[in-house]
Amino acid sequence: MADILLDTVLDSIKILPFLFFTYLLMEFLEHNTGNKARERIRHAGQFGPLWGGLLGIMPQCGFSTAASSLYAGRVITVGTLLAVFLSTSDEMLPIMISEAVPLPVMAKILAAKAVIAIISGMAVEFFYVKLLKRQEEEMDIHVVCEEEHCRCEDGILKSAVKHTVKILFYILLISLVLNLMIGIIGNDTLESLFVGVPVVGELVAALVGLVPNCASSVVITQLYLDGIIGAGEMMSGLLVNAGVGILVLLRLNRDRKQNAGIIAALYGIGVFWGVVIEWIGITF
Repeated sequence: MADILLDTVLDSIKILPFLFFTYLLMEFLEHNTGNKARERIRHAGQFGPLWGGLLGIMPQCGFSTAASSLYAGRVITVGTLLAVFLSTSDEMLPIMISEAVPLPVMAKILAAKAVIAIISGMAVEFFYVKLLKRQEEEMDIHVVCEEEHCRCEDGILKSAVKHTVKILFYILLISLVLNLMIGIIGNDTLESLFVGVPVVGELVAALVGLVPNCASSVVITQLYLDGIIGAGEMMSGLLVNAGVGILVLLRLNRDRKQNAGIIAALYGIGVFWGVVIEWIGITF
């Protein structure tokens, strides 16, 4: 129990700087940007999936957390959000480095995730805007303040600290519950779900990857390095592994139906690319 509690606290502390600087940026935008500046940000969002896919490959779940907060305030688009979610993968890179995985192999996996994230993010953007004829709501960073029931008139720094503390507490609580569940189930039980089942392996891997906890990326990466699962299953699990970014999205974004659609799209995209990679026979 002590180890679980310690791991939960340490994992949450890792994203603390990302949370704080994200809310600091959002408060700055809320207090200082005029209509013209906001329009520039809105138009720049058309190319957001490109930057989201590239920035998301950094080995920190803080980018997905930041992206969820920015999306709740409609600073970035749904395509950009999904690109970040698909590109990021929590603890994958640190584990591969610790296991002395060759640099070219790590580079190919990261490049594949980034390319898939960019393509998928742009496709979602095209489908959402061009085919469904829907437009993102106007940028409204203040919605985060309303959702958190805080007094954002207190100033940029104080408001950013309030948002950070509230969300960090929420993440700590949910992560503790998840860590306890994973501890009870056990890694051996999780491993048995993947073995020798075509296509279903990708479905299961993506379900495990959706668990908003660093343990899911650890399990999937280790299973791949041990040769228990293939490249397709590994990619399915890691593509959907957005970490606590999903928790922050559920906490801050008011549209619950939209949240469900985003998570469903994330899962479907992850499974699709995993099956494609397995079917083509791609290895890293």
